[in-house]
Amino acid sequence: MRAAAPRPPIIEPADFPTNRGGLCAKGWSAPELLDHPDRLTSPLVRLDPADRSSPLRPAGWAEALDRIVTAIRASQAAYGLPSVGCFGGGGLTNEKAYQLGKFARVALRTPHIDYNGRFCMSSAATAGNRAFGIDRGLPFPLSDIAQARAILLVGSNPADTMPPAMQHFDAGRAAGAAHIVVDPRYSATARGSTLHLQPTPGTDLALANGLLHIAIRDGYVDEPYVAGRTTGFEAVRAAVAAWWPARVERVTGVSEAQLRRTVQLLATAPSAMVLTARGAEQHSSGTDTAQAYINLALALGLPGKPHSGYGTITGQGNGQGGREHGQKADQLPGYRRIDDPAARAHVAAVWGIDPAELPGPGVSAVEMLDRLGIPGGVRAMLVFASNIVVSAPDRNRVRERLLALDFLAVSDIFLSETAALADVVLPTAQWAEEEGTMTNLEGRVLRRKRVLPPPPGVLDDLTVLATLADRLGFGKYFSPDPETVFDELRRASAGGIADYAGISYERIEAEDGVFWPCPAAGHPGTPRLFTERFPTPDGRARFLRVDHRDPAEVPDREYPYVLTTGRIMQQYQSGNQTRRAKSLKVTAADPKVELHPDLARRHGIGVADLVELRTRRGRAVFRACLTDTIRPDTVFAPFHWGGLASANALTDPTLDRHSKMPAFKVCAVAVSRAGGPDDVAPATPPPVHAVTPDRKDG
Repeated sequence: MRAAAPRPPIIEPADFPTNRGGLCAKGWSAPELLDHPDRLTSPLVRLDPADRSSPLRPAGWAEALDRIVTAIRASQAAYGLPSVGCFGGGGLTNEKAYQLGKFARVALRTPHIDYNGRFCMSSAATAGNRAFGIDRGLPFPLSDIAQARAILLVGSNPADTMPPAMQHFDAGRAAGAAHIVVDPRYSATARGSTLHLQPTPGTDLALANGLLHIAIRDGYVDEPYVAGRTTGFEAVRAAVAAWWPARVERVTGVSEAQLRRTVQLLATAPSAMVLTARGAEQHSSGTDTAQAYINLALALGLPGKPHSGYGTITGQGNGQGGREHGQKADQLPGYRRIDDPAARAHVAAVWGIDPAELPGPGVSAVEMLDRLGIPGGVRAMLVFASNIVVSAPDRNRVRERLLALDFLAVSDIFLSETAALADVVLPTAQWAEEEGTMTNLEGRVLRRKRVLPPPPGVLDDLTVLATLADRLGFGKYFSPDPETVFDELRRASAGGIADYAGISYERIEAEDGVFWPCPAAGHPGTPRLFTERFPTPDGRARFLRVDHRDPAEVPDREYPYVLTTGRIMQQYQSGNQTRRAKSLKVTAADPKVELHPDLARRHGIGVADLVELRTRRGRAVFRACLTDTIRPDTVFAPFHWGGLASANALTDPTLDRHSKMPAFKVCAVAVSRAGGPDDVAPATPPPVHAVTPDRKDG
C-alpha cells in the first residue's frame, strides 16, 4: 500500500484581477484528486503485448518507455515517419504544449499532431485570424466586461460554467448595464439578463445577419470607423440586405421586436461588447457564425474602443496558450504557420535543425482520428492530457479507430476511457505538482507553481518527452526543466503573432501576469489590442461576407428533435477528474437530459425517468430533467460522461470547412422513455479494467 501524498499547503485567496480570489466548484474540489485512490502511480503495460484485450499490469518506467520506443521505430520502419502521431490537450502548460509540438516535429519528424482544442476554440480562432489578423480570446482584460454598458452574449452560460468570470458580468449588471443573452436554454446567465433571445439551435448566423441588417437600416453603423479602420463592408452590406426582420424571425424564432431592441441597446450604449462562445461556434458553419458577429461589432465601431469590442469566451485551463505554440497541425510556436518559409527558418534556427527537416502541415484532430490504423493514416499514437473517447464526436467511430491502431500510449492522471484502451499508460503529475505557465482567455501569461512533489514513481510530461527524445536519438534538443523550456519558447515565439519574447517567470510574478504580445523585456505587454490599428498588413480589420446555411443535420420524421450539448457547473470536459470528486458527485451524480414538459408529455416521460436518445450514430441514456427553460423542440445533454451516458455517442462529426470544428451543438435526435425513476441510473463509474498485481521491475 502506498503512502498518502502530502497535503498541499493552505493558500489564502488573492484579489487577482481575473478571478478576484474566486474559484468555481471544480477549483475548490481539485485538491481531492491529489491523493485519490484511483490515482495512477506507476506505468501500466499490457500483460500480453500482442493482445490489447489482455489486462494491464504495473511496470517500471524502463519497460514502459522501451515499449513506446520499440513501437515508434517499428511503425516508422514499416509505414514511414508520418505513421506516428501525437494528440495533445488544452490543459497542458505552455511548456508542455510547446515541447509536445517540438517532439512531434523534431524527434518523430511527423506532421501528425493536433489536440482537443480543435473541439473548442478553433472556429473563433479562425474567424479572429481572418478578421483581425490575430487570435486572442479577449482583446481586453476580463475586468473590462464590468465597464461595458451593453453586452451581447451569444452561446455562453458563464454563471454555471465560469462563476469567477461571472463576477464581472454581475458587476456590470449591478451598475445598470444591459445584457442580451442568446441561448436556446433560459440559462442561469439568461435569467439575470435584460433580454433573452431563444433561437432555434443552428440559426445564430442568420440572427447575426439580421441584427446587422437592422443596424444598417436604422442608421446605427459607425460610418467613419468603417471607412477609416476596415475593409470589405460593401459586400457584407449587400449580403445582409436579404435578411429582413420578418425572414429572420421565421428562420430563428426570435421576434422582430426583440431583434430591434437588441440593436438599439448595443448601438446607443456608450460602450458595448459582442461576445461569442461554443454555443455559436461548435457548428459546421461555426467560423462563419463567429465572423457574422465580428461583422456586427465592426459595423457598430466597437473593436479598439474603451470597454468595447468583440471577444470569445473560453474556459479550458490553457485553452489560449495551448493553441499558440505548436500543438495544432498547421502551426509552429508564436502562432506561426508551419507552411510559411520565414516561420520555418526562424523556428528551425532556434531548434538547431535545418528547416528542410521540419514536416509540413498535418490534418485536423477529427480527420486524424478518422484515419487511424488505415493505409496512409497514423498507426502508432501518443496521447497527452486528452480523453478522446469521451470528448470527440461520434464516439463509437472514434473508439473503433483507436482499437485499430497498432499501438497506443496515453499519459494521464487516472485511467480514463481512452487510457483503458492503451498498450502503455503513463502516470503524470497534476496541477499542484509541477511548474509552468498558462495563458488565460485575456492573453495574460500566468505562473503555475509547484507546491508539493508528485507521488513516488510519477514523472511529469516534460521529463517523459525529454526522455523519449533521448531514447530516439534526439535528446540534445530537449530539456525536462520548465524554465529552460519556457526560455526557448520565448525565443521561438519572438516576432510571431503570439510573441512571448519579453515575458519571464520573474516578470509574471512581479506583474500579476503579462499580456502578450510582449516583444521585449522593457515592453509593458499588451492588455488591450486594436486601440490604434489591427495586426493585418494594412492595419485594417476585415469584413467578410458570410451566409446562413442549415445545419448539416436537421430534424425529420425519424429524428424529430434537435440535440444540443454542453457543460454543467459541477463537471468539466470529459469528466475524467471531476467524476471522481466526492463533493461534486453529491450534486451531479447522474447525467441529466433537459426536456421541455410538452415534449416529455408527448412521450410519456416523467420527472427522473430514464430517457433514451438516438441519432444516426448511436444511442445514450440519461435521467430526465423536465424544465420549461428549454425550447419544446430541443433537448440538452451534458458531455462529461462516458459509457451508456456518452453524449458524444450521438453528436455529428461533420466539420466546419474552415476550422475543422465538429458540429457538436446540433444534430437530429429521437427521444423515448427507457425506464422509471427507480431504475438503475445511466451513469457509469470511472472505468476500471483488470490490472494484475504489482511487479517489481525496473
